[in-house]
Amino acid sequence: MSKEVPAPIPRLTVITLGVSDIRASIVFYDALGFSRRLKATGEAVAFYDTGGPVLALFPWDLLAADASLPDEPRPTTFRGTTLAWNCRTREEVDAVLAFAVGKGARLLRPACETDYGGYRGYFADPDGHAWEAVVAPGIEVGEDRRVHLAE
Repeated sequence: MSKEVPAPIPRLTVITLGVSDIRASIVFYDALGFSRRLKATGEAVAFYDTGGPVLALFPWDLLAADASLPDEPRPTTFRGTTLAWNCRTREEVDAVLAFAVGKGARLLRPACETDYGGYRGYFADPDGHAWEAVVAPGIEVGEDRRVHLAE
């Protein structure tokens, strides 16, 4: 008789972005103000404290090889994934977008009202990874920088 294996506790701990130029990406994410940790990894991989899941930067071709996926063709358009920078106010959304663009991001969509009562805009990092700056009903950002969802 086989024993049922207990289900592991689900958790999202690290988001890794494949980047074309690790040095330029480190400069960009440092400029956004994320706190880099484990700097002893040099330019092999970069880890950032985000107040939630860790953000990791890893060379695109090595990340593809690590996941046993082809390096080519690289998408030059939407990848089907976005990252979010949840804010406390609409003014903070505007400030995040302006700040990111000032640090080298490309504005994808200016901030505007949403049909669900929120406010959001989008920017892209140097590799085209889309970031949403957003304030949304039922989603609060605490003093601990963590997102708290309404019941």
